[in-house]
Amino acid sequence: MKPSTVWGPRVLSVLRIVLGLVLLQYGLAKLFGWPAVEMFENLKWLSLFGIAGMFELVGGTLLVLGLFTRPVAFILSGEMAAAYFIEHLPHSFFPILNEGDLAVSLCFTFLYLAFAGGGPWSLDAFLRVETPLQPDVSRA
Repeated sequence: MKPSTVWGPRVLSVLRIVLGLVLLQYGLAKLFGWPAVEMFENLKWLSLFGIAGMFELVGGTLLVLGLFTRPVAFILSGEMAAAYFIEHLPHSFFPILNEGDLAVSLCFTFLYLAFAGGGPWSLDAFLRVETPLQPDVSRA
């Protein structure tokens, strides 16, 4: 077997877990103040940032676990697109100038996960929730 065949799916799982942890830290910082980020002090839970924090907390946790990966990643992709257009685009078109490069990167990586799934190291795979995009006709 080629190394990409063996390691590709495993690295997909690692990517999902790391992205989930990155997103989870934003949710924790916004909603619970840990880690402490000055920008998120006195944040109201029902503000735009607070609601984004709820998506990040729940979505990040589900991504780390690999549970409902495809729909969660699709929703988070939309959240990151909204974050870019609402928070960053008004300052400049270019992500390098408006500090929106993380939002753009996360948006498209989450979109990739929405199609690729959570990989073999996920609860989706364990529970057989994850289905291929194309039916397996070899078993017919």
